[in-house]
Amino acid sequence: MPSTHTIRVAALQFSAGEDIDANLTTCLRLIDEAAAKGAQLMVTPEFVNHCSWYQDAEHCYRVAVPLDGPFLAAIAARARQHRCHIVVNCTVRRRNNAVTGTNILFGPTGALLATSDKQVLMGNENNFLERAQELSPIVLTPLGRLGMYSCMDGVINEPPRVLALRGAQVLCNTLNSFANDEASLHIPVRAAENKTFVVAANKSGPLVPAAMTQVVADKLKIAPERLHGAGESQIVAPDGRVLARGPIFGEAVVIADIDVAAADDKRRPDGTDLFASRRPEIYGPIAEAPRPRAYQARATRVTAAVVQLAASGPAAAVEAARRVAEAALGGAQFIVLPELFFLDGGQVRDPKDALRRSGEVELALSHALQGTEAVVAFSAVAAAANGFRHDGVVVSATGVVLRQTQLHRAQRHAGWITTYGNHVATADLSWGRIAVVVGNDAIYPETFRLAALQDVEVVAVPTTILERWEVEVGLVERSAENRMTIVMATLPSAAGTSRIIAPDRDFTLWTQWTRPFDGNINCPNVTQALAGPGVTTAVIDPSTAGNRQVTLKTDVLDSRPYWLLGPLVEAR
Repeated sequence: MPSTHTIRVAALQFSAGEDIDANLTTCLRLIDEAAAKGAQLMVTPEFVNHCSWYQDAEHCYRVAVPLDGPFLAAIAARARQHRCHIVVNCTVRRRNNAVTGTNILFGPTGALLATSDKQVLMGNENNFLERAQELSPIVLTPLGRLGMYSCMDGVINEPPRVLALRGAQVLCNTLNSFANDEASLHIPVRAAENKTFVVAANKSGPLVPAAMTQVVADKLKIAPERLHGAGESQIVAPDGRVLARGPIFGEAVVIADIDVAAADDKRRPDGTDLFASRRPEIYGPIAEAPRPRAYQARATRVTAAVVQLAASGPAAAVEAARRVAEAALGGAQFIVLPELFFLDGGQVRDPKDALRRSGEVELALSHALQGTEAVVAFSAVAAAANGFRHDGVVVSATGVVLRQTQLHRAQRHAGWITTYGNHVATADLSWGRIAVVVGNDAIYPETFRLAALQDVEVVAVPTTILERWEVEVGLVERSAENRMTIVMATLPSAAGTSRIIAPDRDFTLWTQWTRPFDGNINCPNVTQALAGPGVTTAVIDPSTAGNRQVTLKTDVLDSRPYWLLGPLVEAR
């Protein structure tokens, strides 16, 4: 049994304005309150020294704090007084009048243990702050191994992923966000996909000076009351469960006790080790400099469908063909079936028999599409030079359109797969570019990134859902951070059912949306299939993949800190 190491952590939620002394007073008061509740590790919001709005570069530098100045000295003194660890985030003065957004970790002696500069700058921050040039450190403390990242760093997967891959057990996330989807999506997914703890502290209250509220709101094209921190600071477990959450409005000290050792267990319910089964040797393009988009969508309206079956097994093959024909004749253009649905329980017990059945299903599905332009994606057993492989297959009425061999090892397939793929394949249909993410590949953010880097717009995911986080936040985040539509089919289970997950056309701030801003910047639309048999459809817009710019100068794909992603592509 793994050893237990329980600590008490706190996310401090509050507002910070233009008065630096008043902001320090607020910081110290909330630190004292957390200490009174027994917190051993505290995390503050982002930019606690001054609200993130500046008149010009000189003003930004003037309100930033030096690492050896009185503001941080007071925080260090509180860490020493309460014998605790504190992560505080400020704008920090650097050489040559540069400024960084920086997480600073103080230890229980008051010593400065580590700093971590922000890697992905959000909108106007690009005009004033410098991006990180060094990896964020992993800090070994008596509490556990700590990693730090800030706000937009966690709206994409790479910065938290790199910390987790380097051994972080607790990820400390400082935020300055008015987006509701931080709390509902971007914070919890980073815990679940890496099987680490996340302690996330967000602002509440106004994020810009009162005199500037209307001006900024008009530029962002949102209502002025939306320019408040979205709160909901939270502590998340490695399985994605939110252990404690703060309110949307007002100050809060969010407390939870966590067993740090739980973050060392990376196993999935089927026994697959989430990190040991990664394929860093094929992730190389993610750590390369961005290139211009080379492909543009050909359509804005496509009907996608997922098929739920009464049961798995031989009879399901007949039902699937009938359902696929029904969907295609009804106007569906892109249809997805669950992983290995034609085998009992979706399990391969006799690979040779499964290979034979796979061929029969391929022919039956192709026949079911006769007279239509639709395609259907499913997963099948295929012959390999030295045995068998697991393929995602897309067929049309005229035959196979695309094959994708599973990339990652899965324990549930260990008895029969002998060959794995080495790249993400794509195909161009009349309406857009597609890819297939098959089986266990769906739990790796790197798989979808590789597809996005090839300008894929719609991804079929025939898989088996094992954990609730996969459908609640995992695949939703894959859609959000890559701006792609995901059509996922699974055999229904307690963990969830099939989904069609599509980015919203309204996305980029500083542009006029077609609907009122509801507080969600980057939260896709989800159409959930019922558990019972039938066809679920949704109209998707492949062209949304062409817009990845969340705000001015910030792109969810091209703004990734590719120069810091060495650990992502290096063998462990």
